[in-house]
Amino acid sequence: MYETIQMLHSYLAYVALAILIIAVINAISGLLSKRVFTMNKDLRLSLFALILCHIQLLVGLILYFISPSGFSAIQEFGMGGLTSAARLLAVEHPFVNILAIASITIGWSRHKKFVEGDKKFKSIAIFYGIGLILILSRIPWSQWF
Repeated sequence: MYETIQMLHSYLAYVALAILIIAVINAISGLLSKRVFTMNKDLRLSLFALILCHIQLLVGLILYFISPSGFSAIQEFGMGGLTSAARLLAVEHPFVNILAIASITIGWSRHKKFVEGDKKFKSIAIFYGIGLILILSRIPWSQWF
């Protein structure tokens, strides 16, 4: 079961990251070109990125509690006994990605309050962009390729 969830978390990360990048680029291009925020393309792309990131977070939280390099590593070695690679997986990666998903969620919630397209695009571009940067900063790159 652990291997299946780990594979799901790994492969879903590629999809979620790709859609998040596309959503940020779409929001920036919509903001710069002063395009009208459409329900068909812009809303669905932003919503799809939000949903995929939340699913990825849930799979990651499940993995965190069943993985030997997650919560059990902290219980076994304590916070002071973790190497930098173990600390990345057990502490930094989960914590920063929770902050990233919170930022993306704030961007989604804020955009719904606005009527003007430029404010919607700005909210999504800023908060989804912050989330993207946070996610990219804590990906365990040595395990990705």
